[in-house]
Amino acid sequence: MISAETAHEHIRQCVQALPGVRVPLNNALGLCLVNAIVSDVDSPPFDKALLDGYAISVKDKSPTLRITEQVLAGGVPHHAVEPGTTIRVMTGAPIPDGADAVIKHEDVHQLKESLIQFPTKGVVEGGGIMSRGTSFHSGQEVLPAGKSLTPIDLALIAELGKAKVQVIPRPQVAVLATGNELVDVGRPVGPAQICNSNGPMLLALLESQCVKTTDLGIGRDDPEMLHQLVQQGLKADVLLITGGVSAGVMDLVPGVLEKLGVEKVFHKVRIKPGKPLWFGKQEKDGKSTYVFGMPGNPVSTLVSFELFVKPMLGMLGGRGYSTLSTMTGRLTDAKQYRGNRTTYFPCRILYDAHARDKMPVELLPWGGSADLAAMTRANALAIFPAGDYELPAGSEVEVLTLSSSNVI
Repeated sequence: MISAETAHEHIRQCVQALPGVRVPLNNALGLCLVNAIVSDVDSPPFDKALLDGYAISVKDKSPTLRITEQVLAGGVPHHAVEPGTTIRVMTGAPIPDGADAVIKHEDVHQLKESLIQFPTKGVVEGGGIMSRGTSFHSGQEVLPAGKSLTPIDLALIAELGKAKVQVIPRPQVAVLATGNELVDVGRPVGPAQICNSNGPMLLALLESQCVKTTDLGIGRDDPEMLHQLVQQGLKADVLLITGGVSAGVMDLVPGVLEKLGVEKVFHKVRIKPGKPLWFGKQEKDGKSTYVFGMPGNPVSTLVSFELFVKPMLGMLGGRGYSTLSTMTGRLTDAKQYRGNRTTYFPCRILYDAHARDKMPVELLPWGGSADLAAMTRANALAIFPAGDYELPAGSEVEVLTLSSSNVI
């Protein structure tokens, strides 16, 4: 049995980002850039008007200015601004030669249809103009390698005229729940049977992680059936299996994985819940598949996902091995702890705008790793290191915030 820190290190050393692929820009949201994006154009590509108004020369002191033409966005001026003249421009239009400012339409007094009075206010050289290359210039790196692309990033790449981009693809993750006691949700539940909750939970958790999923359904505690389903799951980049990894007579998953050439990296982690966690890797035909054998109890599955699967998916997707999102709070009630493993205990962070430093943390009534109902009220897990000790109310405690929670 290894520590959680050692398990993290094993995963870091084992996992590599997927090879990059070129995808259409509209399919790249949330994916990581393989290479930096370097502009081959200036933005804006010309001096342009920032507002609707009149392009003038600040040095021109003519009492009136004759309007020689109007330039819309997308059009080009056919004349230069000369002494005694002006050109009406719309927002986004190129600035005519000879002009060094744009005066707002509202600040100008129009004498006739083609004649305006020289403005007496707001005449500042460069005013109302965005100069060429202000946003970025040709040869400039505008997005770094490894950047997870946002909608604004996609807009910027589109501005560069790039229809495709080289990114790390979305990992394909297969989910398999195992156990003779499981039945599909919506099917009749017989004596000593339970509905499969781990499968739907994992698929929902994965939905927020920028991955593609395959639901393998339920595998019975039968070596032949498990062999077929696991073999199918190994076609994915990641295979998540729940149940069958402990030390019972019907815990068949490790043996099936071994026969299919999946090399064990570690088995059993010194945490509660989640101790039986299994992790391994298969290399076949130049492709890597990473396998997590997760405990069957639902809270153990959730804790295993938050602690180990989610950071691994970040690394696989090119975002790096993300650190756990923890904070320090203060217990609302005393806690007596006894145990030789670090425990992740369901709790609620009571967000308080008036709290000066550490937020209050309320421990929830919890019946153990099978008590999924307690987790519906939790928005975090309080971390209690191994040992025998008592913590009075107000004691500081480290908490792991849950990305899967919507409780505030």
